[in-house]
Amino acid sequence: MKTYENQGNNDTRSGFGAGLTELGRTNPNVVALCADLIGSLKMDQFIEENPERFFQIGIAEANMMGIAAGLTIGGKIPFTGTFANFSTGRVYDQIRQSIAYSDKNVKICASHAGLTLGEDGATHQILEDIGLMKMLPGMTVINTCDYNQTKAATIAIAEHEGPVYLRFGRPKVANFTPVDHKFEIGKALHLLDGTDVTIVATGHLVWEALEAAKALNEKGISAEVINIHTIKPLDAKAIIDSVSKTNCIVTAEEHNYMGGLGESVARVLSQHKPTPQEFVATNDTFGESGTPAQLMEKYGLNADAIIKACEKVIKRK
Repeated sequence: MKTYENQGNNDTRSGFGAGLTELGRTNPNVVALCADLIGSLKMDQFIEENPERFFQIGIAEANMMGIAAGLTIGGKIPFTGTFANFSTGRVYDQIRQSIAYSDKNVKICASHAGLTLGEDGATHQILEDIGLMKMLPGMTVINTCDYNQTKAATIAIAEHEGPVYLRFGRPKVANFTPVDHKFEIGKALHLLDGTDVTIVATGHLVWEALEAAKALNEKGISAEVINIHTIKPLDAKAIIDSVSKTNCIVTAEEHNYMGGLGESVARVLSQHKPTPQEFVATNDTFGESGTPAQLMEKYGLNADAIIKACEKVIKRK
């Protein structure tokens, strides 16, 4: 069985900061905007090197989205930065009207997504953002799994013409994807081959899926693991090809099961290949205050939950 080595824990938001810094050195049209969270979004180096290409908007996220939309008219590629809750729920009308409807080339970069925001609690732990953003016509939705992939995705979206929602997180997590990986929007990554069950995971749950597959292998269960970093457009072919071998699937995400990756996968399966599916996601609930590890355990978003879901779905074949 192929194994993946943890190159050392790091936070995905630092991957965003590193990617933005590289863009600052290579793409003169890239500009950055922040809603008073420079340190949290790891924008410091970009600002130090490109002070004239940074705009501190303050705690005025709706205004930030409008300014970003306007900057595209002059050929700039704006990257907005704030927490995921403030990047979506607080400013949905501005995104819909000024960015998505107008097809503006804005990159909405959202940190501190999901339960792993931790101690800040339910008001900040948005678990609906993927659903909100994927429903907007023309919006690309990306949810990265580690530092390296977040850096690569940040660089890649600058070359993509059109609005993008890039979602990443606060805590340090396993960094296991290749340093030199070329990020392809809409192209799933096949991590492990398997014959008994397919696991498709996104974001922080990808490493947990690999850990689950390792434990399942010790039980004699062969799990195929696919990293779905792009929720929209979804790589339907990768999903259909995999379940054609395994005949059952588990989806894993740090998001409400309503509106997230799992529902997108279910739509593909219902249209092309009806297949037993189990969901590892939050169950139509808000979060609460706690450490990231405590919350992932309580809400069933870890390797143990994926193992149980796999064993359950295999019985449904």
